[in-house]
Amino acid sequence: MSYEKRIALNARGLTLSRLVLGAWRLLNEPEKPDAGGVARLIAAAIDLGMTSFDHADIYGNYGVEEAFGAGLKRWAGKREAFELVTKCDIMLKSDARPDNRIKHYDTSAAHIKASVDRSLTNLHTDYIDLLLIHRPDPLMYADATAAALEAIVKAGKVRAVGVSNFSPSQFDLLASRLPFPLVTNQIEMSVLNTMPLSDGGLDHAQRLRYVPMIWSPLGGGSLFTGDGVQEQRVREALNAVADEIGGADISAIAIAWLLRHPARLIPVLGSLKVERLTAMRSALDIELDRQQWFAILKASTGHDVA
Repeated sequence: MSYEKRIALNARGLTLSRLVLGAWRLLNEPEKPDAGGVARLIAAAIDLGMTSFDHADIYGNYGVEEAFGAGLKRWAGKREAFELVTKCDIMLKSDARPDNRIKHYDTSAAHIKASVDRSLTNLHTDYIDLLLIHRPDPLMYADATAAALEAIVKAGKVRAVGVSNFSPSQFDLLASRLPFPLVTNQIEMSVLNTMPLSDGGLDHAQRLRYVPMIWSPLGGGSLFTGDGVQEQRVREALNAVADEIGGADISAIAIAWLLRHPARLIPVLGSLKVERLTAMRSALDIELDRQQWFAILKASTGHDVA
């Protein structure tokens, strides 16, 4: 069995690759990548079938989009060969944003429009495929936020909109004001964080038939480096399943565990190393059987299901 390589998000033809490359770590290393290095990463990801790239305006202290955009400008491919996802509304206290006196959220129409325009400039593109509201804003005026989102879609600056880290009720509030569906909710989930299985998030996605995106699908790396009891149990379970299927990288097993869910989850991969991306891509060819899936869940929770 092989999982579908692309997933449709809306009726207007927007699709994402089943595995998305997350760019948030692009500027984390002491030696920052130049445009040529970013262009090579983009080409390698697309060769692996990872044509969708996940951003946020704040990543890299507001610097990742610009660095990635320089790589896109250097890369020789066509715009229709890839998809750009970005987010807005988190306002960091940062030298890059001297007017921000405190970390806060801003879902005002003025901020959404200004953030989209900056992202378009930084990424050297005429449109963003998918814009997400990054965090729930307690001061969100749903009518005004929705009107701003509708306006940028009508202007052709954004093809589709979604949210990130929203509860079902927060999702429903914004969706109720829009003339088109919200196409995703990007949430945290992994073999170490199974909360969306029980908090209603994935039930909500199936009920409304939208496709969740998953951030930190490997637990932020603690799956490999954590020395807690849970991490050790989960690593043992992943290794046992890997042995059962004839050998596989445990990162691929952990991703396959997410792919097995019927909500058709789209993991956002945090690694920028081609060899790690290649290993995780093999998850698309791994279908865990029901008992293997539950064995990993048991290792995560520390007990059998009731």
